Formats: sequence, C-alpha cells, structure tokens
Amino acid sequence: MYKYVIINKIMQGSDFVKCPFCSFAESKVIDSRPTDEGEKIRRRRECMNCGKRFTTYEIIENVPIIVVKKDKSREEFDRDKLFRGILRSCEKRPVSIDTIDKMVNDIETSLQNSLDREVTSVHIGEMVMDKLKDIDEIAYVRFASVYRQFKDINTFMDELSKLLRDK
Repeated sequence: MYKYVIINKIMQGSDFVKCPFCSFAESKVIDSRPTDEGEKIRRRRECMNCGKRFTTYEIIENVPIIVVKKDKSREEFDRDKLFRGILRSCEKRPVSIDTIDKMVNDIETSLQNSLDREVTSVHIGEMVMDKLKDIDEIAYVRFASVYRQFKDINTFMDELSKLLRDK
C-alpha cells in the first residue's frame, strides 16, 4: 500500500484537491489537525468516488507585495519602513502608537486584499495621507512635505489650501 501525500497550497480560499487514485474532484475531510506549530494543517481525506483515503498538508502561500518606487526600482513591501515613516510625521503630536499601528495594519491589509502584486509607492503614500488627514492635520502636512517633496513655499501653501478647502 502506498501513502499518497499532497501539499495543497491554500490561496484566496481555494480548497480544491483531486484524488490521487482516480482524479475525482470531491473528497470529504475525515480528520484535520495542525502540524509544525500551526504552520501547516494535516487533513486525512476520503474520495467521494472511489472511497480511498489520502493525506493532504495545507500551507498558506504568502505572495509578497512589490513596491514600485518613483525611480522605477522595485523592493518588497516593508511594514516597519511604513510604520517608521508615519511615526516620524507624528512625532510630538497627540497620536498614539496604537493609532499608527492600526493605520499601518489597515494599509497592509488593503494591499494584501488587492489583486495587485505590485503597487506604486505613490499609491501607498496617498493611502497614508488619506488616513493622516483624518487623524492629525499637522502630521498630515509633515508627511506631505516629505512625500510630495515641496520645492518652495508656494507648493506648501497649495497643500495647506487643499486641506482647508476639504475641511
């Protein structure tokens, strides 16, 4: 008797496994338990067609988000880098670390849930600015001054005018 083991990579809710004996697409789970400290799930399955049993190991496949920077270079999304940038703009402001952490979580979740595997740094910057605008206007202006690279006082005043108009 052969032991059939299938590694099933679960991505975006897909739970499709063919029977290794007859290739039938439906099976029922008989037993399920975590392995490798919760990194994998071992499932014992029974084919609904031929009745034979087989084991699958399911792992979550994390596809990295690639950030396309202004100079067209690419790097993997770095949550800590985003956190530090927001934290810097919120220095000496009444914005808690929990608020910043929630903002970063929201942005990261939004990026993970999008179907795009590449996102521009411009898009991420706009997401940060949208959130900062509602949390702290001074932090928003600080972030905008670095992110938009204000060249002179006029561009700075334009941004302040937009902020006042939106209010």
